Amino acid sequence: MDVATNGAAQTKADEEQTRRAKRATLKELNITEAGKEPLKALDSSLKRHTALIKRMRQSLGAENHDQIFKDIDSLSLEKYVDEIVGSVVEGISRCKTEKDVWSAVEIISALHRRFPKTFTPALVSSLSAALAAPSRASLAALSAEQREKEDSTRVSRQRPVLRVSAELALVGIIRDAVDRSGAEWIMKAVRDLLSNDPSLSSLPLLLVFLKSFSRPYLGLVPPTSSKQIPAASEPGTLSDATSEEASHVNGTFPVLVNEDEELVEKEIRDRFKKMCEGYFDSVSKKLVIEHNRLQEQDRRNHEAYIRSGEIFEDRQQAYEKMTKSYEKLLASCQSLSELLYLPMPTLKTATQKTESIQIGLNTGSNLLGADSEDVTTAGGKWEDEEERRFFEEIPDLKDYVPRSVLGLESDADLHTSDGEEKERMEKEMVEEEFRKLEEELAEMKIDEDGQAAGDETGKKRQGAADEGADVDADDAPTPTTGTPKESPSNTPQLAPQGPSQLLTALLARLPDATNRSMIDQAAVDFAFLNSKAARKRLVKFMGQVPKSRTDLLPHYSRLIAILNRYMPDIGSDIVAMLDEEFRYLQRKKNVVKELAEVRLRNATFLSNLTKFRVVPAHVILHMFKVCLDDFSGTNVENLALLLEGCGRFLLRSDDTRVPFAKMIELMRRKQSMVHLDQRQLLLLENAYYQCNPPERTARQVKERTPMELFIRHLIYDVLTKKTIDKVLRLLRKLDWGDTLVLRTLHKVFTKPWKIKYGHISLLAMLTYDLQRYHPAFSIGVVDQVLEDIRRGLETNMYNMNQRRIASIKFLGELYIYRLVSSSIIFDTLWTLVTFGHPEGRPTPGQPSPIDMPDDFFRIRLVCVLLDTCGMCFDRGSQQKKLDNFLTFFQLYILSKGPLPMDVDFMLSDSLEAVRPKLSMYKSYDEVVVAVDEMFSVIYQNAGVISGDGGDDSGEESGDDDDDEKGRGERDEDDEDEQGQLDSPIDERAPSPEAVLLKSNQEFVGPTEEDDADFAKELAKLVTDTSAESRKIDKKTALALWDTALPPPVVRKKRNEEFDEDGEGVAGEASEDAGVMKFTLFTKRGNKPQTRQIAIPAESTLAVQTRTAQMQDKVEQQHLKKLVLDYEQREEAEELKALAARNRQGPIKIRLAG
Repeated sequence: MDVATNGAAQTKADEEQTRRAKRATLKELNITEAGKEPLKALDSSLKRHTALIKRMRQSLGAENHDQIFKDIDSLSLEKYVDEIVGSVVEGISRCKTEKDVWSAVEIISALHRRFPKTFTPALVSSLSAALAAPSRASLAALSAEQREKEDSTRVSRQRPVLRVSAELALVGIIRDAVDRSGAEWIMKAVRDLLSNDPSLSSLPLLLVFLKSFSRPYLGLVPPTSSKQIPAASEPGTLSDATSEEASHVNGTFPVLVNEDEELVEKEIRDRFKKMCEGYFDSVSKKLVIEHNRLQEQDRRNHEAYIRSGEIFEDRQQAYEKMTKSYEKLLASCQSLSELLYLPMPTLKTATQKTESIQIGLNTGSNLLGADSEDVTTAGGKWEDEEERRFFEEIPDLKDYVPRSVLGLESDADLHTSDGEEKERMEKEMVEEEFRKLEEELAEMKIDEDGQAAGDETGKKRQGAADEGADVDADDAPTPTTGTPKESPSNTPQLAPQGPSQLLTALLARLPDATNRSMIDQAAVDFAFLNSKAARKRLVKFMGQVPKSRTDLLPHYSRLIAILNRYMPDIGSDIVAMLDEEFRYLQRKKNVVKELAEVRLRNATFLSNLTKFRVVPAHVILHMFKVCLDDFSGTNVENLALLLEGCGRFLLRSDDTRVPFAKMIELMRRKQSMVHLDQRQLLLLENAYYQCNPPERTARQVKERTPMELFIRHLIYDVLTKKTIDKVLRLLRKLDWGDTLVLRTLHKVFTKPWKIKYGHISLLAMLTYDLQRYHPAFSIGVVDQVLEDIRRGLETNMYNMNQRRIASIKFLGELYIYRLVSSSIIFDTLWTLVTFGHPEGRPTPGQPSPIDMPDDFFRIRLVCVLLDTCGMCFDRGSQQKKLDNFLTFFQLYILSKGPLPMDVDFMLSDSLEAVRPKLSMYKSYDEVVVAVDEMFSVIYQNAGVISGDGGDDSGEESGDDDDDEKGRGERDEDDEDEQGQLDSPIDERAPSPEAVLLKSNQEFVGPTEEDDADFAKELAKLVTDTSAESRKIDKKTALALWDTALPPPVVRKKRNEEFDEDGEGVAGEASEDAGVMKFTLFTKRGNKPQTRQIAIPAESTLAVQTRTAQMQDKVEQQHLKKLVLDYEQREEAEELKALAARNRQGPIKIRLAG
């Protein structure tokens, strides 16, 4: 190892010597050849000069070196010196590597030798301007982010310029005087950069300079050994190693004998070295200050974390920003320390003060002595076999990690003897603690006489403990679970691929390690990164588990248990941290809500570590005793959490069974004597029975046949959008003639609540596809779904609500796939809002036992059905039906109480989807009027007369049976309403001069004279009409027809006075006591006249009139029926066409996506 180190040092020395020789040769050439005239004729071509300047602007690197040299030797260049200076400075900025820098130096040297008086001064002036530090005024005007960006850009721009300038000063181009080098010019430029930089943004420039020029400018000699810092080294330990190495430096590097061979004067070297050392001192002081600030901020963050249970985002961001700045400064300071061979400053490590008495430490040997008893029965330590394997089958790191990594090579025997000694000492501690616990339990009197004394003693003990805690709290900072025990400088100290970065990546993966294999692998990975700093970082990380991620604690406990066997300080530190947090929470008993989640995390972590035997038994038992001493408030919850977590394990472990059973008995007796609220009693009862469950028989598992399991697997597990075709093929291959198969399929298809809610549509699609092959099966599914919906309305049980939602969703999907008609959907909708209410009409003052005013579940059902298939009812008669239903639905809603917020939002979304422009009614009275009007229109269109015989009012008949109203409305077609015969028969008179109108006035009857006069006048009227009709044209006839009609006022009055049987038409008569009453309308001149006459019912006129009336009525009813049945015929024709297409080929429906 030493030979290799010395060889590397010797190689570096040889390289430095070679560079010095090259610089000396070039310097001699620049001094002697400067200003000499060229020996050959030079080209003054503009094109070649322009190409040269362009090439220089692109780069002075090695790729352009030869061509530029050739052009410098062959071109005149006198007229382009100023442009060449600008292009050279620009080309320098693109020199990144050492080769490029040296190429630029040679090119500049060639130009210097051609034009020493014109080119060189201009170049030096330009380089000085390029290396100038930014003004503080300009930086102050920028924001922090802009300033950081500007500094980064400036450093990247000045880095190659500084390197080239340093080389030019060594080769005699930049000179302080005729016989001096340009080192002082370089030192002044570096000093200006560093002195005007309070944020240390120019520090990377100094590091770049020292890496290449520390030997010629500072006279520093490289050490003998490598400067690689081990990952496990603590901050501050570098100084000793560097000091020791610096004392042996002169042994290997060939010291130059002649001072004249140095390229920089000794005076300048000493001053430059002193300046750099002073700057390093300033950086070291700033590093110490930032380190202390970071430690203080970290401590405050953990105090805030304990107080509030979380660290606020702004505080966390500020801490991360401070950590990033500190790590950057630390890396720069370490690099500067290595380049100057100076020791690092000593960084104080944060010590965690403890204000509680340490109960005991875990030695890590309990893991080996764990019970190997395999008890997985109901009375065992573990609930099932999986839990036992998780807590007991722990891998041994020795099987995965080399023994040398675990420190087991040389001192294995000593380690074994130490482990036995620790086990013996721990057993003694446990026995002593058990003896004390038994004495304290024996002293506690729980009977009524001793209750007061016992409580008083407990209060005194608790008061003394609180006083001691308060005193300690005044003298020490607030205890935190994650206060670091070392400097954050253990984060990256070296290259990005070092152990510290690997550890950071490992800790970042831990929150995702949620199974046994991942957490075991994490333990093996940590073993390879094992160091004192790494262990402390792991302990700190375990103390910062988010309060909402209690699911990680069992896996973290397993990680600690695996590592604790060979790294016992991890377990002891974490136990001490959790114990300290427990004591802190005891002092903060009055802070209930804010620290509730912290208590849950603390108790869960302790419980899991106890089951892994990381927490010593006497520690966890002492915590139980502390909670029992003050059996009130949050301690009741702590007891319940600890009992649920590790009570079963402690009660069934041999070493803790007896004392823990006594504690359980004491807790039960105190529970019976102390007044606790219902919530605390429930917590304790649940925890007790989880810790000590009663004896019970095993739950019977239902046995299913393989065929039944296969069908359930297809529907519940395999069915997805991509596999629906496969499931359909497999279902068709089943034996549909088997009763068992058919019954199983019927059960599965009629229980949509057992599959995912999003897969209900797929179940409906399967039902549709099976309809072609097994129509009876699909009909049975539909019938069962409707029956389930009806049964849900009849029972209205809360625990069936999820099933009812799935059933109503399934019904809507069945309509989408044409397995049910729209009439069934509307029947279901009307049933949902009317079933169980008196006369089918919900009223606020008449609650229904199966649909109470505060029960809004039916509204949910309606919304689900509308969301599923409501968008289909957007045209034709179905649109009118849905509009009528929504009107009545608003009446149902307003009959309830105020809607809950979730139901209100669901209702708004559903109505917005089906009827975006629907106007909602504000009050129940307003919607009642709208519903009554709706039903009256429906009855009129359906030919149903309200208020028959005048005995019942229209309102009463409209409220008789809402179900029948709904069915009457649903049978109505709005398209047919406009097609009814609006022209009454009273407008079809036998002649334009006389019109007969029905009258409801009563007459005694015609006399014989009246009959004779009527016959005479009628014969005359018929004769005159027939004679005149032949003399007038069509236009005149129409005019006569219009003038022969009765006035509109008379027609309207007569129509209102007609009977309400739908028979008040022209030429119509009614029969009353053997007499038909007629109104005779005549016209004399321009004045119409009417006269009432009565004609015997047996007369020819009466018989003919009655016959014509019946024929007109039959014709009207026939036409009305044709119009009403139009849509039904259209639907029947569509179904026939669909059936024809089905016979021709199958229909495939696929879901998009």
